[in-house]
Amino acid sequence: MRIVLTGAAGFIGRVTAAALADAGHEVVGVDALLADAHRPGAPLPPRVEVRDVRYAHEWAGLLRGADAVCHLAAMVGAGVSAEDLPLYAAHNDLGTASLLAAMHRAGVHLLVQASSMVVYGEGRYRCRQHGVRVPSPRDRGALDEGRFENPCPRCGMRLAWERVDESAAMDPRSSYAASKVAQEHYATAWARQSPGRALSLRYHNVYGPGMPRDTPYSGVAAIFRSALEEGRAPRVFEDGRQVRDFVHVADVARANVLALEAVAEREAGSHTAYNICSGTPVTILEVAERMTAELAPRLGPIVTGEYRLGDVRHIVASPARARDELGFTASVHPREGIARFATEPLRD
Repeated sequence: MRIVLTGAAGFIGRVTAAALADAGHEVVGVDALLADAHRPGAPLPPRVEVRDVRYAHEWAGLLRGADAVCHLAAMVGAGVSAEDLPLYAAHNDLGTASLLAAMHRAGVHLLVQASSMVVYGEGRYRCRQHGVRVPSPRDRGALDEGRFENPCPRCGMRLAWERVDESAAMDPRSSYAASKVAQEHYATAWARQSPGRALSLRYHNVYGPGMPRDTPYSGVAAIFRSALEEGRAPRVFEDGRQVRDFVHVADVARANVLALEAVAEREAGSHTAYNICSGTPVTILEVAERMTAELAPRLGPIVTGEYRLGDVRHIVASPARARDELGFTASVHPREGIARFATEPLRD
């Protein structure tokens, strides 16, 4: 297939482009080279066109002869402040809407796009007495006192986390999360109106070689890595017992390939979401400890007790739908992958 890949110069985009080429597909790369994600003057991967995907005229000619689009371009990260809202809306919401309109005009009806675990907000929780519960946003007073776990809204007892599947309600709690929910809704509307076939892949915590160095929008693994390289102990927020799912970038790229090869078989007018995850939960403190042990054993992580109001406590995915419907199972165990990541090259 001839596949237009947006975000092709990014962390996941570069690995996905290589995986698609290895699978025999022709890749047309597009990237806006946002300053927050790309160092000025850094070399571009081969065959990547610089286009600002927010504007319809930028798509002229790019979609000619295309069979499908893999849409990874986005402004990422939780957002530094509420002042970032227009940036997320412009790049993620408007960029996706412009792409989908251009696909409709060009008669391209297959879409795989990057979504994120952040669409869920807090994950899935259960009270021993009251069953599945949706926790309220965490109280600032409780966080100040170091009470980080979510209480049951009915009895106040500590809630236990469970794996969240794709049927869970979406509950965005950051600028980035709101924009990812919007992208999924745009894909649903486009699929019905075009008509098209769309898959949204809800990536969990992606890490691996080539990850960009420390920026305000970096993932926690890159932030820990940058601190260690500078001779500083990684600072772990809350008590470090927050549970996440870390998935290797090579596995994410393979999931993208599988999705692109599967989307044509879907019913016209359909949109389906998938968790892309390792299926193995780890705590944030474990991530810091494994990286410290590999890179700077004398620098133990510092558990600070600090918190960010927009952060969720636990989010752990169910990998079942992606396994059953896409044939995707992660091949890199996070504990081994994170240990390797401590010394793998980053991208400036």
